[in-house]
Amino acid sequence: MKNHLPCQVVHLHHADARRHRRWFLLVMPALIVACCMTLCSCSEDGERIDRPDEFTHVYRAKEKHILQAIYQVIRDKELGKATVNEASQEVTSDYVVQGEWRIRSLARIRKVARNETEVTLSIITEKKTSSGWEMRRLLDKEQYERFFGAIDTQIYREMAKPD
Repeated sequence: MKNHLPCQVVHLHHADARRHRRWFLLVMPALIVACCMTLCSCSEDGERIDRPDEFTHVYRAKEKHILQAIYQVIRDKELGKATVNEASQEVTSDYVVQGEWRIRSLARIRKVARNETEVTLSIITEKKTSSGWEMRRLLDKEQYERFFGAIDTQIYREMAKPD
């Protein structure tokens, strides 16, 4: 005894196919518009903060190489005109204004151990409002980690340079 499976082919009537197509053509644009509105609603206004974020990273290099590396990274990323202050072990940049935003960088270093130096980095972003400049958070820890990675690479370049 053989088991026969009934083979059925589903044929949609031409009018039913048109109805399904119309439904699809109405729903898809609505979904696309809803997705676009959701994505665009996350504008880059940033979270208002009272004091700038500071992140630290420890490097195994001399202070002079780290200061020069930070200076070079700030210049390369066009974050303003950087100034190295060896007495206070700081690298600061002036404000760079772009539209209603301005940004400034500040990096301080301190010796932790014989071969280790800690870098504290703060990138200050401010938005112009009717009451003046307000500090806003635009960068997360991930962006700071990328910045520290760029500093790390630049430290090796600085150490490779002849004195």
